Amino acid sequence: MPKKNLIVVLILYILSSGLSFLAFSSFSKGSVANTTNNNQTTDPAQTLLSSLLTIDPSEPRDQVCPLNGVYYTKTEKDAWDTRRPLFVMIENTPDSRPQAGLSRADLVFEAVAEGGVTRFGALFYCAAQANDLTLAPIRSARTYYLDWASGFNLPMYVHVGGANVPGPTDALGQIREYGWEGENDINQFSVGYPTFFRNYNRIPGKEIATEHTMETTTEALWKVAADRGWTSLTPERVVARKTIAAAPWSSAYKGFSYEEEIPEAGSTTKIAYDFWSGYNQYSVEWNYDSNSDSYKRNNAGEAHVDINNDEQLSSKNVVILFATEKGPINEKKHMMYGTVGRGKALIFKHGQAPIEANWVKKDREAELEFVDVRGNAIELARGQIWISVLATDSDVSY
Repeated sequence: MPKKNLIVVLILYILSSGLSFLAFSSFSKGSVANTTNNNQTTDPAQTLLSSLLTIDPSEPRDQVCPLNGVYYTKTEKDAWDTRRPLFVMIENTPDSRPQAGLSRADLVFEAVAEGGVTRFGALFYCAAQANDLTLAPIRSARTYYLDWASGFNLPMYVHVGGANVPGPTDALGQIREYGWEGENDINQFSVGYPTFFRNYNRIPGKEIATEHTMETTTEALWKVAADRGWTSLTPERVVARKTIAAAPWSSAYKGFSYEEEIPEAGSTTKIAYDFWSGYNQYSVEWNYDSNSDSYKRNNAGEAHVDINNDEQLSSKNVVILFATEKGPINEKKHMMYGTVGRGKALIFKHGQAPIEANWVKKDREAELEFVDVRGNAIELARGQIWISVLATDSDVSY
């Protein structure tokens, strides 16, 4: 080959290699999980395809949500029957408020994550079928939330990384130990954009730090589950030394008991408590609203709203679950709560005086139950269930 042609070929090769490298680098940067400079300007919620439901207003609402007893249409039930619930970690620092999605959660757990700062583990299933809900801000896994999530027959566990200090608080190690990575774990570290998206403008007019910006949507998460083959069919696995055959999610979940008739409203109109003394930014107050027969939530003395719809958070059932509290365990200030066995609980519904109950969870994978002194299941009101987990010596005023 003439020397001149060889030089031309060499130049073309170098240009081609450089362009390929730039293209690959750009793709890689957009795919890296948990990058702090993930500043894409296109909100994936605007671009992801989702088959949302059209509900005929005349369609009967006679299908019971297995998570909280609410009645829905068969159209919605047919949709949730193809999926498993989402158990999503959502933070509650003052800078993260208002959060997105909590008003449409079927059930919420609330406990301290570290340093007096509370966090939510919210279950999305029935109420999330007709609308693609934005969920934010998503935060990291904690071991006791894994325990509570385990009682819901392998839901999709959604988080951004997690506690990983060796020892009893090693949530990421426990996820591997439980085999969740191949069954139900949706970790932003391994999924990334566009399923998860850092939205620095998620709270208009408020400058927020990176750790409060992670968003996703219910449809995006269920798409990941579907792409991985994690549909309603839970895989065969061993629970308490017994082999559990693969089966639809709802067929192996019993759930709570619910009222058939709504009793008259009572006169207990206010519930208030702190998770830790002196941490007023996380003080909670619930005020009973007789018009909606629900409790409206205040956080740190202000109405706690969902930025998706500007609604004040409300629940039909407010449950105070008393558990042993240990911590800080390590330099990360991680906490531990007693999640297995039995303990005391207060159940508020219909503005009545609280029911003094016992909570029971036989092992990590057993369902959480609320029972009376004779061991009979306590009937909850049909509607959102909010479970706040407090140390056993905590005060609750009502």
